[in-house]
Amino acid sequence: MNGLIEFLNKLGPARIAAMGAVTLALVGFFAFVIMRVTQPTMGVLYADLGPEDSSAIVRELDQRGVKYELREDGRAIATPKADIPRLRMDLAGKGMPAGGSVGYEIFDKGDAFSSTSFVQGVNQLRALEGELARTIRSLSRVQSARVHLVIPERKLFMRDREPASASIALKVSGDLDSSQVRAIRHLVASAVEGMKPERISIVDERGRLLADGAQGDNGGPAAVEEKQQNYERRLRTQVEEIVASVVGQGRTRVQVSAEMDLNRVQQTSESFDPESRVVRSTQTRNESQATTEAKDGQVTVGNELPGAKGDNGGQQKDASQKSEEIVNYEISRTTRTETVEGGRVKRLSVAVLVDGVYGKGANGEVTYQPRTQEELDRITALVRSAIGYDNKRGDQLEVVNLRFAEAPPVLDTTPAAGGIMSLLVPTRDDIMRGIELAVLALLVLIVTLVVVRPLVRTILAPLAPQPRLAEAIAGSGAAAGRPGAIAGPAGPGGAPAIPVFEETEAGRMLDIARVQGQVQARSVERIGEIVKENPAGTATILRQWINEEAGS
Repeated sequence: MNGLIEFLNKLGPARIAAMGAVTLALVGFFAFVIMRVTQPTMGVLYADLGPEDSSAIVRELDQRGVKYELREDGRAIATPKADIPRLRMDLAGKGMPAGGSVGYEIFDKGDAFSSTSFVQGVNQLRALEGELARTIRSLSRVQSARVHLVIPERKLFMRDREPASASIALKVSGDLDSSQVRAIRHLVASAVEGMKPERISIVDERGRLLADGAQGDNGGPAAVEEKQQNYERRLRTQVEEIVASVVGQGRTRVQVSAEMDLNRVQQTSESFDPESRVVRSTQTRNESQATTEAKDGQVTVGNELPGAKGDNGGQQKDASQKSEEIVNYEISRTTRTETVEGGRVKRLSVAVLVDGVYGKGANGEVTYQPRTQEELDRITALVRSAIGYDNKRGDQLEVVNLRFAEAPPVLDTTPAAGGIMSLLVPTRDDIMRGIELAVLALLVLIVTLVVVRPLVRTILAPLAPQPRLAEAIAGSGAAAGRPGAIAGPAGPGGAPAIPVFEETEAGRMLDIARVQGQVQARSVERIGEIVKENPAGTATILRQWINEEAGS
């Protein structure tokens, strides 16, 4: 303890306080750095959330004790990356996020006995719309969906009923093709009683009409124009994919122009085959007649009656027999009705532009080499097969090799380093995390070199011995030619000032005592000189002091 106390006494109160303040600041700084480094990396759990979904998810995370961050004014929630898969599965099991729509769970929160039929109908419509929106959002390219249903009230007579209709607003990633749009329309139509697919309108977040519920699938020029654009886009994508696999990504440009027949033709034809016949019906008729003459030449009523038997003595007068047969034949007949919808392809024109081959010369410059005619012929054959080229239809195809204005961004054809380095493909979050750690490491290094290192060196370095005040007085006195004189500038009254030295505590106390003795001796000597110079004044002052002490 004596050694510790002596060490603290050597440091002094000011240095101890400064060291304490610096130590607390360093402890706080390194605690912040450690907490920042050990903090788990946050990732986006859900984004583009509505207020209802966001509040429900935050409430669930609070109950679980999971650390989270709210971003984008509460529309996005970030949690530790390691917990994101498990949290998504758990929240999906509880129906979160619901996407801001209400499903059939709306009937679990109300009292069916106290609600009116109007409220029940509204809740049923809301539940059906919410369930359809959830089902549409389950598609891969659909990010969000909103469904509006119009279900007219039932009328007494069937002829007075109006068909149901629907409108759907989608937010998609990319573009939906015509087959996916038709799938959504049939999905909704099958879920609503009395609804037909052509009564459903679909729009996307950019305001584009994907399906017209007023005209149906094939109604009007707009549908035909849309069909033409989809057909050209599909052919262009197919050609670009197959050519890019040969010349490289971004090294080809394709344009497709399709001439469509917009006429809708309905044709009915009927043909007969005279060689092919069958018996349709047969009618046969046989007729016989006979007359006799009486014996006496008498005509009686009995003789004239049909079927009357004459007497044995009568003679047969005449007899006739008639046979008739009618046969009806059916000739083979074929009736054919053909309807050709508008939008048939009449003619195709395809233009394919491919870039050449780039490389590096001996001096490092970029070199360009056009493609050979053999390569162009092979590309032409591939494109013909991809677009369904028909020479009778008058299709045209041109494959041209020209140098692009912009060279490819990567010209280094050397193989990339294999092993572990090839697997290190950092993401944006990893890069930002690395930058953050680098900044923290730089701050720690600066604080260590600028603050910690000088402080430690000051604490551990031994204190240098300081010159004694007595030696300084003796040295200065010897220099002045008088022992005991104090060096330095003259003080008040001609007395020299006392210099101050930095020294240890014990030496400082000893030097202070010696200085006080020297000051007292010098004062006494100075008083003696004054008394010698002014004896009368001195006597008057002494007499006054004596009278004051006697009066007290």
